[in-house]
Amino acid sequence: MTEVGNEFTSKYHLVKVAARRARQLQQGAEPMVKSRSMKACKVAQDEIEAGQVKFVLPAVPGKPDSEPAA
Repeated sequence: MTEVGNEFTSKYHLVKVAARRARQLQQGAEPMVKSRSMKACKVAQDEIEAGQVKFVLPAVPGKPDSEPAA
């Protein structure tokens, strides 16, 4: 099971998501928010701060998708 979210569990995760979004912007994706900066990295940070960037967490191997029924 995968989860979609916008809460970051660590700064490392935040940086990975911002970097991926910045690459998308550099490849021509439209910004989702108005930003004062033209730099893709700062625009990505502004989008994350505004809550516009969602991410998918992959399933963890060995972790059950749901609790077993009692």
